[in-house]
Amino acid sequence: MIEMEKLIAKSLRDFKEGSIVKGHILELRPREVLVDIGYKSEGVIPRSEFDDVDDLQVGDEVEVLLERLEDDQGMVKLSKERAAHKQNWEKIIKVFQGDGLIKGKVKAVVKGGLTVNIGVEAFLPGSQIDIVPPKDLHQFVGNTYDFKIVKINDDRKNVVLSRRELIEQERSEKRQKFMDSVRVGDTVKGAVKNLTDFGAFIDLDGMDGLLHITDMTWGRLGHPSELLKVGQEVEVQVLEINKDKERVSLGLKQTQKNPWDKIEERFPTGTKVKGKITNLVPYGAFVEVEDGVEGLIHVSELSWTKRIARPSDVLALGQELEAVVLGVNKEEQKISLGIRQLETNPWEEIEHRYMIGKQVKGKVRNLTAYGAFVELEEGIDGMVHVSDLSWTRKINHPSEVLKKGDDIEAVVIDIDKQNQRISLGVKQLEEDPWKSIDQRYKIGDLVKGKVTKLTSFGAFVQLADDIDGLVHISQLSEDHVAKVKDVLKVGQEVEARVIKIDKAERRIGLSVKAANYSEEDIKAEAAAFDSLKPGEDMVGLEQAFQVAQEEYRPGEGKKK
Repeated sequence: MIEMEKLIAKSLRDFKEGSIVKGHILELRPREVLVDIGYKSEGVIPRSEFDDVDDLQVGDEVEVLLERLEDDQGMVKLSKERAAHKQNWEKIIKVFQGDGLIKGKVKAVVKGGLTVNIGVEAFLPGSQIDIVPPKDLHQFVGNTYDFKIVKINDDRKNVVLSRRELIEQERSEKRQKFMDSVRVGDTVKGAVKNLTDFGAFIDLDGMDGLLHITDMTWGRLGHPSELLKVGQEVEVQVLEINKDKERVSLGLKQTQKNPWDKIEERFPTGTKVKGKITNLVPYGAFVEVEDGVEGLIHVSELSWTKRIARPSDVLALGQELEAVVLGVNKEEQKISLGIRQLETNPWEEIEHRYMIGKQVKGKVRNLTAYGAFVELEEGIDGMVHVSDLSWTRKINHPSEVLKKGDDIEAVVIDIDKQNQRISLGVKQLEEDPWKSIDQRYKIGDLVKGKVTKLTSFGAFVQLADDIDGLVHISQLSEDHVAKVKDVLKVGQEVEARVIKIDKAERRIGLSVKAANYSEEDIKAEAAAFDSLKPGEDMVGLEQAFQVAQEEYRPGEGKKK
C-alpha cells in the first residue's frame, strides 16, 4: 500500500502543467479524441486539432501539451495544436539563432503584407516580398518559398520574415559570378525587365544591364516600346563593364551588321534613291532608304521655287518618294537628300526668260524698308528697290506708292543668277524727265503744285510730271515764319517761283513769297538761296533735301 502511494505521488510529480507529454489514443469520437497520458484521468482533444485525423488509430502515440491536470469535470485538459506550436517555436528560435533560413507557405493577404505558416504564423511585410514590391499580393497565396527570419518577439510570439534578403543575396552572388566570367564584346542572353524613355533594363540572370535606346537599332527609334516588350528574351553584346558600380552597358544593334559600312559605295552623290518618310520635323523630312539607314531632306531642298514653310505642308508620314543623294557623312551617319534635284533648276535658264530690259508683270508680294518684292511666277520674285520706283519723287518707303497685292509692270534691270535675284525697276518704264528738265522749267517760272510733305525746314510741292520742288521756310513769306505748318498744309495748292534748278542733284528750289517778285528780285532771291550754309538758321537746298530724307519716315509720322 505504501509502495502504491509512492508510485502515485511520483506520477503526480512528473506531470506539470504547460509541459509536453506523450500519450496514447484510447478512443476516436465524432468530435474529439480521447487520449491517455498515464494520469489518473484521461484527456480530451478536439478532432479539429489533428491535421491527419482520418489516418489516426486507437493506440497511436501522440505528443500533447498538458494545459490543466483537472478541469471542472475532473478531466485532463490537453492540446495537440499548442504542443506543436511550442515545439515549432523552439525550433524557430534555434533557426533564428543560426542562419535564419526557413521554408514556409503563404496563408493569406493581410494589411501591409502576407501571413506565412512556418510551423507558427509569421508576418511577411510587403516591402520584403521582392526587390520591387509587387502590386498584386494574392499571386503568392498558397505558394511555398524560402524565407529569412529577421525579427522575433518571444513574449508576443511574433515572427517577421524577409524573402527580399534572400533574393538580393542570390542576385549579388550571380552579379559577382557575371562580373568574373563575362568580358566586353561577349554576347549574352537576357530578358527585358523594364522599359524607360531612354532605354531598357535587361535581366541577365540576376545582373541588370542597360540597353540604351541609341544602341537598340541602326535605324530610327522613337521609343524602346516600338522594338521591345517586357519579358521578351534578347541576345545582346556587352559594351562596357563597371565593376566598382556593378553596371553593364549593352548593345543590340552591335549583334547585327552595320548598314553604314561602305555606305559611300552604295549611295554615291547624285544617285537616285527610293524610300519612305519616317519622321517630319520643322526643318525637314527623314527618309528610310534601307533598313537602318535614313537620309534627311532639308526643307530648302524640297523645291527650287516654292516657298515651303513646313515639310508637312507637302509631305506625309509613311509616304514613299524618290530623291537624289546630295552627300554622305559616314562618321556622323548622315545622308543629305534632295527632291528638287529631280527637276531642272529654273534659275539656270532664268536669263532666257527674263532678259535685261524686258518689260514684265507681277503682283506685289511683300514690302520692306528698302523695296518691294514682286512675284513674277510661282517661286520667282523680282525686287524693285525704293530708288527705282520714281525718277522724280523722294520716296522713303515703297508703301508710299505701292501696297501688297498690287499688280504692277516693271523692267528687268539686272539678274544675279548665283544668288537667285532679279532686280526690277518701275521708273524705267518711262523716260527720265530730268533729262529735259531745263526745257520744262527755268528760273523765274511761275508754277503751281500741291503740298505733299511738311518738315521743320520747309515744304515739298509736287509739280507736273511728279517732280518735287522744295519751298524752304525762308521762302514762305516776307514775314518771319516760326513753323511751316502755320502757313501750309498737306494737299494745299500753292503758286511759287522757280528760284533754283540743280540738274545733277535732281532738285528744284521754289519760293512762294517770290510769286509776285520782279525779274531782278527773283535773281537776288536765288543768289541768297544759294548762299545759305549748313549750321545757320536756314540750310542750303542740298542740306534741306538731305534733312528731309532723314526726318521723314512714312508710317512714323512727321517729327515734331
